[in-house]
Amino acid sequence: MQHLVKLTLCLFLFIQFSKAQDRITGESFATRSVVLGQNGMVATSHPLATQIGLDILKDGGNAIDAAIAANAALGLMEPTGCGIGGDLFAIVWDGKTKKLYGLNASGRSPKKLTLDYFKKQNMEKIPSHGALPVSVPGAVDGWFELHTKFGSKPISTILAPAIDYAEKGFPLTELIAWYMQRSIPFFQSKGFPNIEDTYIAQNGGKLPNEGEIYKNPYLANTYKKIAEGGRDAFYKGDIAKTIGTFIKEQGGFLSAQDLAAHKSQWVEPVSINYRGYNVWELPPNGQGIAALQMLKILEGYDFSNIEFGSAEHLHLFTEAKKLAFEDRSKYYADMDFFDVPVTELLSDGYAKERRSQIGKRAGTYSAGEISAGETIYMTVADKDGTMISLIQSNYRGMGSGMAPPKLGFMLQDRGELFSLTPGQANTYEPGKRPFHTIIPAFMTKDGKPFLSFGVMGGDFQPMGHTQIVMNLVDFGMNIQEAGDAPRWDHTGGASPMGATTVNSGTIRTESGIPYTTIRGLMDKGHRIGTARGIYGGYQAILWDDENKVYHGASESRKDGQAAGY
Repeated sequence: MQHLVKLTLCLFLFIQFSKAQDRITGESFATRSVVLGQNGMVATSHPLATQIGLDILKDGGNAIDAAIAANAALGLMEPTGCGIGGDLFAIVWDGKTKKLYGLNASGRSPKKLTLDYFKKQNMEKIPSHGALPVSVPGAVDGWFELHTKFGSKPISTILAPAIDYAEKGFPLTELIAWYMQRSIPFFQSKGFPNIEDTYIAQNGGKLPNEGEIYKNPYLANTYKKIAEGGRDAFYKGDIAKTIGTFIKEQGGFLSAQDLAAHKSQWVEPVSINYRGYNVWELPPNGQGIAALQMLKILEGYDFSNIEFGSAEHLHLFTEAKKLAFEDRSKYYADMDFFDVPVTELLSDGYAKERRSQIGKRAGTYSAGEISAGETIYMTVADKDGTMISLIQSNYRGMGSGMAPPKLGFMLQDRGELFSLTPGQANTYEPGKRPFHTIIPAFMTKDGKPFLSFGVMGGDFQPMGHTQIVMNLVDFGMNIQEAGDAPRWDHTGGASPMGATTVNSGTIRTESGIPYTTIRGLMDKGHRIGTARGIYGGYQAILWDDENKVYHGASESRKDGQAAGY
């Protein structure tokens, strides 16, 4: 009898706490109402960065000025996800020209590092940390490309708030403190140089916890050099020389010459129409078109008769993901080195052919035949109608473990995402951009801006984008609910790094997905698992053209904030 009482109590508590909040309006899983503003909106994964962006807007700056300022602040305040040692991608809706622009600010592999080197070292994959996976950091050049084309305030003004916080310090937020308490000791255990000097010695010899003050005077000095000397201060001056010398000392190949030769690329965003909405992504070397492929496949099903979070919903979603990711493995790569068949991959006929392979049970697939890692996401909108969807990352959280002396940041390890198998689209080559996981997104309707959004989280990102679009369009959620709704992902299958499909993989679900769904998926032959912290971090700004109001959202899985005025 006592056992039955305990079981009943546990069931009662599970039911109560799985409901999330007892909200008066909207979905019970939403963490708050949508944020509203008429003149501007900023949504980032850190409240102080959001406030910096908002201050720039209120002081007469535009969305691009605010985005750069907030991104610089995030490189300081959220070093576990981004920084100037990493890459950047952006989609901009320009309020003046009324059109979209895409920026690929990802860096290339070292010119003197060859595929033969890895073969002679008997390496089957590029290591995850150390000097070998370091590619050229593209973020700073991305800032200046954005600023030259759209910016209004001086770079010195834009970087000033981040410099001030780096010198005076700021309190660490809950999630970032948790990540830093795990990342920094990991890099120390590897024996990587400059970790203690960069992240601990400047803070009184102790790594701060949540609510304690964190400073980075080295990064402040680096930002000052960039503010005074422009992008060349980073790519052609003492900073580049320091990076090149340090990486050579650590057995790597990235040189000052590689940094000096770097340039970003303006690209045309690509789109598909999903039930009346145009969903926009950037073409490869990123994985954005995987979300478009998934949506093209899923558009063939009537979700008005399929409940959100049901077994049928997750089954169809997962099978569409598997199909798209097989193509991702075979075709996605730097388009300067490989002719990616983007048009064919996004065509109606190809989507129909791929959709026809989906059955009632979990399947395994191969790529179609066609002739031919942690992150931050943020978005800003201003009073003139300009909106920017920006994503920036070092990969694997803080990056490679390579912190050049006295610069205040860590270099990315994106080079790990090359394949070492000869003859593949994403096979390593000198001066090539690796396959990239970070992707910004945008939606338009009837030729007008509708939504600037993104979801960070490595391989999850195309799945997250697809879930957000479906939550809004198919299930009628508002933009806060769309981000707070329980998520799932699928792991397994082929990858652009050379892995091949061996089974149907695993669906991993958040706790908000009901057991009836999990049971139904098991009946369809799916493996089910769980994971921690892989479901991304969503920010979004929606433009209500009828009322001329911005709607902002920042989900609860991060420390972030959406704010407008």
